Amino acid sequence: MARTGLGRLALLMGVAVPAPIMGPAHAVVGGDPAPEAASHAVMVLSSNGGVCTGVVVAPGAVLTAGHCLAPRLVHRVHYKDAAGAPVLAEPAAQAVHPGYDAGAIAGRRRSIDLALVRLAAPLPAPFVPATLSAAMPRAGETLTVSGYGVARPGDPRSTGTYRQAGVPVVEPYGPSRILVWLRGAKGAGACQGDSGGPVAADMGVVAVAAWVGGACGGLSQGVLLGPQRAWIDATLAGWGLAARWDRP
Repeated sequence: MARTGLGRLALLMGVAVPAPIMGPAHAVVGGDPAPEAASHAVMVLSSNGGVCTGVVVAPGAVLTAGHCLAPRLVHRVHYKDAAGAPVLAEPAAQAVHPGYDAGAIAGRRRSIDLALVRLAAPLPAPFVPATLSAAMPRAGETLTVSGYGVARPGDPRSTGTYRQAGVPVVEPYGPSRILVWLRGAKGAGACQGDSGGPVAADMGVVAVAAWVGGACGGLSQGVLLGPQRAWIDATLAGWGLAARWDRP
């Protein structure tokens, strides 16, 4: 089983075209390529063909969505080294938020869809940790949604280029104060492959993309980082690492 999974991952790396994704692992449609911002992000691949985006939060750690680390699958962090060669890095450790519920969408239950991955060695240059922010977005505020997912719905070959789009907030965080909802104009927004990608304001990454409702580029959901700062910081500290926040 492990060999089959690793073989699929190697195939993905070799052709740089992920297979179609089923389920909640959601790229930016209606966005623009943003190679200058890709130093803060990597891809998280799974042996079932799943593709997600991950945010670099420490030299050797990546923050992504909890559903991107489904159990009983092989996972790898994919990036290109300084020479442009593709790399598949095996996680040295991983932690899914204790509040994550894989059946939350179907059961309409509360879930904190976050996970952290520690690598055996720091990511090479030009990767640098993103600045995180506990700021709470306001309705009408435009946030930048980024990811490696598909640019054209239904076309897996449009995956693998880091893109971003400005998407307005339609619901800041709701009564639970753990989520932010966004809906872009003219179909701009998240799609397959963008789960785990950064949702950023001017001061830093305020949320991680987790879910898309309906068609790609429609209603998008992100998990706010501020309410989960204690878990993020404690998990990284247990690995001897620390995130960079915009405020102490």
